[in-house]
Amino acid sequence: MKTILLYYKYTDIQYPAQLIKWQKELCTRLALKGRIIVATEGINGTVAGTQQACQEYMHHMNNHPLLSGIDFKQSMCEGEPFPRLRIVEKEEITRMGKSPQEISYKDAGTHLSPSQAHELIETNQELVILDGRNKYESAIGRFKGAITPDIENFRDFPDYIDKNQHLFKDKQVLMYCTGGIRCERASAYLKSKGVAQQVYQITGGIDRYAQAYPDGYFRGKNYVFDGRIAVPINNDILSSCALCSETSDDYHNCVYAGCNKQLIICASCVAQNNATCSQSCREKILNNPAMMRKTPHKTATCIL
Repeated sequence: MKTILLYYKYTDIQYPAQLIKWQKELCTRLALKGRIIVATEGINGTVAGTQQACQEYMHHMNNHPLLSGIDFKQSMCEGEPFPRLRIVEKEEITRMGKSPQEISYKDAGTHLSPSQAHELIETNQELVILDGRNKYESAIGRFKGAITPDIENFRDFPDYIDKNQHLFKDKQVLMYCTGGIRCERASAYLKSKGVAQQVYQITGGIDRYAQAYPDGYFRGKNYVFDGRIAVPINNDILSSCALCSETSDDYHNCVYAGCNKQLIICASCVAQNNATCSQSCREKILNNPAMMRKTPHKTATCIL
């Protein structure tokens, strides 16, 4: 059983290379695996290891002069959620495709705690709820009545806002994403358009809201970017199998290595199609089993 830490912090980092060196030394010593992005605007990471190693990692992070006070989100996972450790420097800690100098986290929307957001949804019938994630994430879980942009990547979000400003004109808008990181700059971008009356975001995103309200306004599963793929929040199933249209919200990657497409596929279709996404891919692995992609263990229990 591994502990998974999901975290981010927007903060001015003058020398990202120095922080990367320290992170590599720390994670290697603690045998942590995962992905960490460092930029001049902050740090974004998901790492996994033993509970003791993760506790020590959080201790060192909170004692760093630039990184104290991080809201670490913890969950548990059977198996290895990450194959290796990867730490890189980029311009943005989550790619929106806009320079941090142009759209800064310092101009983000007003932060609301989960309880404040819950109350706002209950009392404001005119509230616009906006999902800051991609369509494959919102397909399996979303807030009731939320606008879910038909986008494949976060870098498509600014273009979506540009083309749909009328949806937010003179409205109070509540934004959310997985853990809050995307909303920091996505809300700043929406604010920069000058159309919304007020822009809010949920502190800690779906993760923290679901922890406080597992049977609240968010329904379904929370999509995550590690070996678990999705974490159940409640029993609602909002989507259907891409192959047979039966109710399902289980994502699978096609085991044909040349495809690897991720689709919602029910258990019956997984068995009938040898865990492939199509008859064509099924025939390819039957003719050449060596072309099968190795499938990591993805069973997980989230601490919520």
